[in-house]
Amino acid sequence: MCCFVGHNSFSVRSHTCGELRSTHVGEVVTLCGWIQYQRYIEIAKLKEFCDVPVESVVKVMGKVRRRPAGQENMNMPTGEIEVCAETVEVLNVCQKLPFEIKDFVKKTESLRMQYRYLDLRSSQMQYNLRLRSRLVMKMRDYLCNKHGFVDVETPTLFKRTPGGAKEFLVPSRDPGRFYSLPQSPQQFKQLLMVAGIDRYFQIARCYRDESSKPDRQPEFTQVDIEMSFVDQAGIQALIEGLVQHMWPDEKGSVSTPFPSMTYEEAMRDFGVDKPDTRFGMKVSVCQTFFSTSHRLSVWRKPTAAVIYFHTQKFLLLEDGLFDCILSCSVDFQQEVSVVVVKTDGTWKSPLGKMEFLPLADEYAADVHKALSFRQRPLLGKLRLYCAELLEEKGVALRDPTAFHFLWVVDFPLFLPKKEEPGELESAHHPFTAPHPEDADRLFSEPHKVRSQHFDLVLNGCEIGGGSVRIHNASVQKFVLEKVLKEDSSLLSHLLEALASGAPPHGGIALGLDRLLSIIVGASSIRDVIAFPKSFRGHDLMSGAPSFVSKEELRPYHIDVKWPAAVEGTEQ
Repeated sequence: MCCFVGHNSFSVRSHTCGELRSTHVGEVVTLCGWIQYQRYIEIAKLKEFCDVPVESVVKVMGKVRRRPAGQENMNMPTGEIEVCAETVEVLNVCQKLPFEIKDFVKKTESLRMQYRYLDLRSSQMQYNLRLRSRLVMKMRDYLCNKHGFVDVETPTLFKRTPGGAKEFLVPSRDPGRFYSLPQSPQQFKQLLMVAGIDRYFQIARCYRDESSKPDRQPEFTQVDIEMSFVDQAGIQALIEGLVQHMWPDEKGSVSTPFPSMTYEEAMRDFGVDKPDTRFGMKVSVCQTFFSTSHRLSVWRKPTAAVIYFHTQKFLLLEDGLFDCILSCSVDFQQEVSVVVVKTDGTWKSPLGKMEFLPLADEYAADVHKALSFRQRPLLGKLRLYCAELLEEKGVALRDPTAFHFLWVVDFPLFLPKKEEPGELESAHHPFTAPHPEDADRLFSEPHKVRSQHFDLVLNGCEIGGGSVRIHNASVQKFVLEKVLKEDSSLLSHLLEALASGAPPHGGIALGLDRLLSIIVGASSIRDVIAFPKSFRGHDLMSGAPSFVSKEELRPYHIDVKWPAAVEGTEQ
């Protein structure tokens, strides 16, 4: 019978079966829960209990006793004792279930989400959600009781804001007017600093109208934090203390301060701005490789890069590596050339005979597989893919029990737009302050300005992003209008607030779902969310999103125009 620890002074239970130990031997107890396994029934008057299906809800009264010699299970906290049932009451008989609720029974994710209320009975999901609750309580304790933060709820019905992720729109009864579900409480927390709250936090629900990924879904939870009169170092120190305070004992300890690297260093050495530092295999920039070849002038550029693998590792990678190379070349729209370096210093490549090319001294000692590209992000993706291939072959690269925290700092303030490279967009969000050393460049060379934005990375995943904010109204208006070409009237309320005596302020948001999924070793954030959405953003249990009738839409002045392919679909 499966139950979990809890206080029962308000319940018909005296204990839960999960809390009974050998110290309770001799006590008469009352237990309630679900039947997980059926062992045997010793007392004749309870034989009918054998026919009750597993997962039925029962109430049992009996005396705690030690298990017979040889029947102890020391792998279970309750494995030394059992309850000799005297009375049994069946509270609800379980009908046939779509799957067995056993950890070893494999279920598809779609089936688990369709019957989430059953999936949540599993020991792993129970652990995940109970750990989540425990860590959130520790976070509240650290922020409120130790550092004087104020927990403030902010609205989830707001207005559309420029830039950033796509927001969900919510119709109102005013013709043509819509609310927007905020992708984060960013503006509200800045307004709270203007209001003198000084130290704010919130376990905030956020919304983004984007396709789901293993570490992202349409609605998610952030630990949202903002402080007045603070600098970047102060915010980072606070978060390091928060992580240490909330970290589960069973996962070891966390040492601080966390290491730090600049955005440029991360892109140079790892090809990504959220590097996984649990293993090496760094990207190496090496122009000298091809500097003597007139036929390879395409590679003699500062952006040319080479990634190397020792011979024994390459032999393990060879089967799947070339498929990855082809995929990378398509994804990044880059030609990829493969160069094999032999032990005698000669090269083999589709580019032609290359025996005359010198091998740089620092690499001459080993046999390498050299893959040359012109984009570091492509190399970064290939580095991670190679790590996965090696681990599939049994090479231990990344310790699953290790947690490597890293601050990535000095991001660019702006980046070229992908669709319009001649224009700029915010690398983080439009409220991020420029780096103090680059502040004067903001008005003349904004594309060269570094920001006071910083990310917290854990095992190659971004789990938090923060910044010092722009607190000067005129600077904020310049960024919006002159640099980003946005309509500043959409943010008139914020600009007025900044002009009303806004203190210097900054903050950070931690992705609670993502952080928890890494801690418990889950492959998806959906395993640490009670009722998540599917990969397509659907609720498979309830069928949301669902169709709405014309009559229900009428008060919102909305009429659905169906595409030709779905005309006649029942509304």
